[in-house]
Amino acid sequence: MKTLTTSLFAPTRRAFGAAAVAAAMIAGLGASQALAEIQHPEGFNPDEWVIVASVINTTNPYMISNIEGAEAISKALGIDLEIVNSNNSSQTSISSILAILASGKKPIMFVNTVASSDAPPIVDAVKQSGGYVSIWWNKPDEFKPQAIGDNFVAFQKHTGVDSGRCGAQALAEALGGEGNVILLPGVQDSTTSKTRVAGFKAEIAENYPNITILEERPSNWDPQLGARNAKDLIVKYGDQINGVWSADDGMQIGAMQSFENAGMLDKVKFSSDGLYPKTLEDIKSGRGDNAIVGETFHRGYMASAIGLYTAYLAASGQIVPSELEPEKRESFFKLSCVTPANYEQYLQYDEPGAPDAFVERLVETGPWNTEPVPLVGGGVEVLPES
Repeated sequence: MKTLTTSLFAPTRRAFGAAAVAAAMIAGLGASQALAEIQHPEGFNPDEWVIVASVINTTNPYMISNIEGAEAISKALGIDLEIVNSNNSSQTSISSILAILASGKKPIMFVNTVASSDAPPIVDAVKQSGGYVSIWWNKPDEFKPQAIGDNFVAFQKHTGVDSGRCGAQALAEALGGEGNVILLPGVQDSTTSKTRVAGFKAEIAENYPNITILEERPSNWDPQLGARNAKDLIVKYGDQINGVWSADDGMQIGAMQSFENAGMLDKVKFSSDGLYPKTLEDIKSGRGDNAIVGETFHRGYMASAIGLYTAYLAASGQIVPSELEPEKRESFFKLSCVTPANYEQYLQYDEPGAPDAFVERLVETGPWNTEPVPLVGGGVEVLPES
């Protein structure tokens, strides 16, 4: 069989908007320079395609990690990469994606949508261009890949309800089952944020009746907004606050700084989602009298790499999305609860070259069987009744 062979030399990347900032931030993160080769199927010309990764912002460490994964896949496949920084704006995301599609190359795309309502127009534009897209985290429940066609390859996520329950249990147990907490959700029109909040509230309602939620302030996955909202809530509630739950570590990082500035960090416990490198540092150091008590593990580079590789398999004809099992079109990937007692087993995934190592395993085992985040289920995530 005739093949087109490419090597892992870094291809061209053009960053949109403030994504240039992210490019500079991740340039020194380190990656394996070992030579490897990917053989594309006969008839697939990588020069006709462009890899596109759209992220919500470039201030959140998870989004920066998304970019790392896209870089690793781009390098592995020898296909140029475009980064879209949505800057927390649906309009910016959609208009930037449309500008890339106008270039004439067909996209292999991963989108971490700002809001659930962004998914339909983005998918429609990609379909019209002849490209293939995987959406991560947010879409309307009724907007299904199976109904749209093969160009909408997959919707993929880690379950939000499980994440919220992990954080609630860790926080409530650390508080001895009683106290007052504040919540920092993400973007309001985000199924990810909604399911995580629902999971947190359900766990508290079902098992910890003496935990009171004082207030919740959506903070848009933004460390700076998380810091401002935490500061406002400190002014409002003061030492009534015993615990803080954030829908992701970016907002928690900002919130912890505000509590530290107020001289309260060692008096409050925190739980969140993501186990970002900064969070790991704080757990290892015992910052704030061991302030962080609960986390969940997943990585942005794993999500973007899985999404892009799934889309690449469709674009190159190696899979036909409409022939896949339903759970491979609407997919749940493994999420792990983490505490200060077990965090050490996850340190390996932040070592230099980790995104490239993950992509190497991904190519070997496929998007549904790669540890530590294999496929575990699928469908529409059901919210708890409580």
